[in-house]
This record gives sequence, structure tokens and C-alpha cells, in this order.
Amino acid sequence: MFLSIEELVQQATDFPSVAELMIATEIENHGHSRERIIETMERNLAVMKQSIQEGVDGVTSVTGLTGGDATRLDDYIQTGNFLSGETILTAVRNAVAVNEVNANMGLICATPTAGSAGVVPGVLMAAIEKLHLTHEQQLDFLFTAGAFGLVIANNSSISGAEGGCQAEVGSASAMASAALVCAAGGSADQAAQAIAITLKNMMGLICDPVAGLVEVPCVKRNALGSSQAFISADMALAGIRSVIPPDEVVAAMYQVGRQMPQIFKETAEGGLAVTPTAQRLTKELFDNQSAAPTK
Repeated sequence: MFLSIEELVQQATDFPSVAELMIATEIENHGHSRERIIETMERNLAVMKQSIQEGVDGVTSVTGLTGGDATRLDDYIQTGNFLSGETILTAVRNAVAVNEVNANMGLICATPTAGSAGVVPGVLMAAIEKLHLTHEQQLDFLFTAGAFGLVIANNSSISGAEGGCQAEVGSASAMASAALVCAAGGSADQAAQAIAITLKNMMGLICDPVAGLVEVPCVKRNALGSSQAFISADMALAGIRSVIPPDEVVAAMYQVGRQMPQIFKETAEGGLAVTPTAQRLTKELFDNQSAAPTK
């Protein structure tokens, strides 16, 4: 069992991969068979792929606040006339798709939370095309993301209500960046550097959902997180290291979360949630809800 990123990197040298270390840790912690653990991750992978396809096909949330952007991005990608790279833009489309499905009360895989569920699958599905990942490598990607996510969860937070959006989308982006490094053939140490780079760039991100719903700005923040994961991975693979060690970055994120005012922790009492437009939308949503007939 590893309790820090440093321990994870050290212990990974005794295993073929970070993914195998994570599987062994699951066996040790929960006593489940390897077959059962793989089977569970297979189910997660299937749900991720399904939610992306559903979102790209087009969904609109119950409230009408979000929906259709994944389809718009897909159409935009098809034109070939875009500014950013196709792989990153595909990851962004995928992430938006998952979160639009979530806003529509559809089935998604929380990675690590529902509010940040688009980042890891969004990055993975784009990486499948870019790196030609086999099915086994896709599962390894998810186990690797889980290994680093476990450390973040145990030493900081993955909850927006506790640590702001840095804890949700920030953690998801860090997990995805680390898994991406390993999927591209990088080392566990390079993956750790990607974690640090990502969390530093997303540190302090507040959680300010309009009307208290996981829609605005959550969907678009997943898009940003997906692009950040690729940039962090490339920087780490280039040999760039974080001046502040990864574990210290995680600890700093925890302290920032503790010091962050409560209005920025999923309360809808600060940030974008209290802008005039957000207040108007909130009133309209609650008025419509009150006017709805009851059964």
C-alpha cells in the first residue's frame, strides 16, 4: 500500500507498471480476486465509452441550461478548420459529452466525481486514437489514473464541497495526465511530475455552480481539464520537472481548500453563481419548479 506519490513511484519499480501496482493494492485492500477487479474496471470502461457516444449524439439537460455542445464540437472537428490540435479537441469534445449526459441524469462513471466525470474518459478516448491503445492498455490507463487519484484523495480532497473545483476537476485532470504519461511510455516519476504540473495550474479553482447544479460552469471546466492533462503530460514527457515535489503540491492543494471561503465550495453563494444572469436563471428554474404540477 502506498500513502504518497513518492511511495507510489518507488513501489512501481517492483511491478511491470503502475497499473499492476494498483491492481495488487486493490487485492490487498479489499481481498477481491484479480478477475473481479478487472471485471469491475471493464464495466467502468464500457460506461465511459457509452456516455461519450450518447453525449456526442446530442443530449439536453432537464433544466435546459446545458446540452448540444459536444455535438457542436464534433461538427467543428469534422470541418478540419480548428485552431488547437485534433487530439486535444477530441478529448475536450469527449469530456463535454460525458458531463452533458450527467446533466441529463444519464449513466456516467464518476472519475473521481460526477462533476469531474468527463476528464479521464475524455482524455482516454482521445488517447486511444492517438496512441492506438489496445483494450488491455485502456484498462491500464484507468488503473494508473486510479492509483494517483487514490493518493490525492487520501492526502487532499476530491470533493468540491470540501476543497473547491480544484479538488474535483483539478484531481481528475491530474489523474488523467499521469495515466497519459504512462500510456505514452513514460515512467512513474514522469507521471508524478505531470500530477504536480497539473495541480499547480489548477490550484485555487473554486466551485461555484449556477443554481447549485452540476452544469454551469462544470461542463466547460471538464473541457479545460482535459486539455490541461495533455499539456501537462507533454511537459513531463519532455523532461520538465516541478520545482515543488508532487506530494508537496498535493499538500498545498489541501491547505488551499481548507482556507478557501465557504462561498466557493459548491454552495452557489459566490463566483459565477451570483452574477446577475446566474441569479436570473436560478429564479426562473425555481419558479418553474414551483409551478410544475405535483402527482
